[in-house]
Amino acid sequence: MIDTLERVLISFCILMSMPGFELIGDEERKEINSIFDNKGILYRYGFDKLRGNSWKVKEFETNFSNKLSVKYSHAVTSGTAALHTALMAMGIKPGDEVITSSYTFVATAEAIIACGAKPVFTDIDFSINMDPNDIENRITKKTKIIVPVHMHGSAADMKKITEIAKKHSILVLEDSCQALGAKYRGKMLGTIADMGVFSFDYGKVLTTGEGGMVVSDKKEFADKADWFADHGHEHNTKFSRADDTRSIAGFNYRMCELQGAIGVAQLKKLDVIVNKQRENKKRLKKELDKISGIEYRKHNDTEEAGDSLIFFVKDSKIAKDVVKELLKVGIETKNLPSAFKWHFAGTWDHMLPKISEDYKNPEKLWTRSQEILNRALAIGISLNMTDEHINKISNAISTGLKE
Repeated sequence: MIDTLERVLISFCILMSMPGFELIGDEERKEINSIFDNKGILYRYGFDKLRGNSWKVKEFETNFSNKLSVKYSHAVTSGTAALHTALMAMGIKPGDEVITSSYTFVATAEAIIACGAKPVFTDIDFSINMDPNDIENRITKKTKIIVPVHMHGSAADMKKITEIAKKHSILVLEDSCQALGAKYRGKMLGTIADMGVFSFDYGKVLTTGEGGMVVSDKKEFADKADWFADHGHEHNTKFSRADDTRSIAGFNYRMCELQGAIGVAQLKKLDVIVNKQRENKKRLKKELDKISGIEYRKHNDTEEAGDSLIFFVKDSKIAKDVVKELLKVGIETKNLPSAFKWHFAGTWDHMLPKISEDYKNPEKLWTRSQEILNRALAIGISLNMTDEHINKISNAISTGLKE
């Protein structure tokens, strides 16, 4: 399943945790070749007579809906595009406010800003996700949507979040870009709220190189997502594409057939990937259980995807000592703290002060989140984790804790 190139790059995958990438091989190649066997139409729409009934993006969408038991799925060009599309489909407008977590990839905030809305950030709790107890502190008359982000493959507290949203008549959009394959109380993350979004970039559990998916059980939202991602085309079967009907302005977030073909192959591997990640995470945790001075992340009734193993140490100095020892043996952390500035709103002085005076000094806001994150470390979980590699991680952590 893994060809020569992937075997050469496996060590890099281990550092960065790219399970979907690790399994790219003959299956993906076969799906792509089938496009060229059917006249090579790479565009997801039209050219019906030329494409030999090859519709890879549609096939990917259908299979994705079936896999997640959700009514509607629409593929787009990235997780960021999925966020923007979903927000627009849910009716977000300039001047609205959208509540999300202070710990998330910057794309969550970028998509909100792209709609002309203001992102409003909650503190996090020890699940590394949105603290539901802080949500009502952030609600105003302008609040339209709450966006919980299931960071590192584990759920935000969706029961409390949805109860608060219902109480205040606010919509909920799940940012599940890091959580494909995870479940909350038996239900797939991304399918619990009004809409959900996923990412398929090169660092995700399922990859199409770049790509994303918008899902919903609500036809109104699904239709508007479909239209928005294709310049407002309503894909009215009574008309040709040239004469298609339209009622909203849109954008071009169309996934191409090459990405769809890869998605078709990768989706068949999802269970294998997630189960192996969970197995490898258990193996690593078994070794770390032997070390004192570690407190594990809290999980909210989650059957997690196994994306990362996150733990806390006593303070930020010890966290830095552990990182130093990990780097000595060639092990990078995953986001915490390696890409911290891209994942914590308190570091986004390049954009937040420009949208609101409230964010003039973002580094002084969300201090509880910062305290939690400053002593957190995330170890990425890959598919090919040998005992030697796991021991290397645990030994480095043990050494760092003793410094």
